[in-house]
Amino acid sequence: MKAGKTIDVIIMGREFRVACPDEEREELLQAVAYLDKKMRGIRDSGKVVGSERVAIMAALNITHELLTARNQGGFDMEEFKRRIDHMQAALDAVIPEQDKLF
Repeated sequence: MKAGKTIDVIIMGREFRVACPDEEREELLQAVAYLDKKMRGIRDSGKVVGSERVAIMAALNITHELLTARNQGGFDMEEFKRRIDHMQAALDAVIPEQDKLF
C-alpha cells in the first residue's frame, strides 16, 4: 500500500484526521458522506441517544446492508475486508488523539 496524505473529515460535526492513500481518497470521502448521513438519520430519529450508540447502530445498519448485498452475489469480500482493515487502522491511529481534545 502506498503512503498517502492525511485528510480531515467531519462526521456528525466532529473532525477526524485520517491517513489515506491518494488513490483511495474519493472512496474514503464517499464512505464518510455515507456514514455521516446514516448517523445523522439515526440521531434525528430520536430513538438513539449518544454518539457512541448512534455509531454502533449505524455500523449495524451498514453491516446488514453489506451482508444482504454479499448474499445476493457480485461482491468482492476480500477487497472490502482490505479496505475496512485499512480504515480501521487509520481510525485507531487518530482516535486517541481525538479523545484528548474532549
